[in-house]
Amino acid sequence: QLAQIALNGRRNAMLNPQAVMRAPMTMDDYMSARMITTPLCLYDCDVRVDASTAIIVSHIDAARDCGSPLIRFEAMSGALYGKDSWDQFDDITTMAARDAAQRMWQRTDLRPGNVDIAELYDGFSILTVFWLEALGFCGKGECGDFIAGGKRISLDGELPLNTHGGQLSAGRAHGFGFIHEAVLQLRGGAGARQVKNNPQVAVAAAGGGPLAACMLLVRDG
Repeated sequence: QLAQIALNGRRNAMLNPQAVMRAPMTMDDYMSARMITTPLCLYDCDVRVDASTAIIVSHIDAARDCGSPLIRFEAMSGALYGKDSWDQFDDITTMAARDAAQRMWQRTDLRPGNVDIAELYDGFSILTVFWLEALGFCGKGECGDFIAGGKRISLDGELPLNTHGGQLSAGRAHGFGFIHEAVLQLRGGAGARQVKNNPQVAVAAAGGGPLAACMLLVRDG
């Protein structure tokens, strides 16, 4: 089940010309990879790259002249109510994603069912699992079944996940790559990996271990 995070990312990265890991990956490749720390193998760890991302933030009135569909910040949160720690957090099956997600949903009338695309931090694949549960896409302890087989999180699934390949295959930009990809998808500009059916709402998340932040992005008009 955990392999589906890495396999899904690699499939999407193969459609992303800017991704650094674009060679096909099979389940056998994943299962035979070197173990880093059980149960995380080499392909559960992100890939370091040099990267840059420009994010232009403007008052909505000025942005209407930019010539591109407007992407609005609906809600965001970086709340942390527990300890800033990898090994002393009060619940290491949730980590900091729990607090950030909870506070974000308190700031909007949207609900998980409104989200069309999820761009969720995968510095390690298990962090993506934490985010899926923390954001309410499935119940606590249910993510294994949620991602099993990979169909639900694929580009044509009910919750397309890490559509650019994530940090496991596109390369680690410490969360900025997820915001960039969410904007591209909401504007319909992601090329071969573009999610169908005109997505309107995306969630982007960074961190998720000892520290975390997330935001809802909405296409305005």
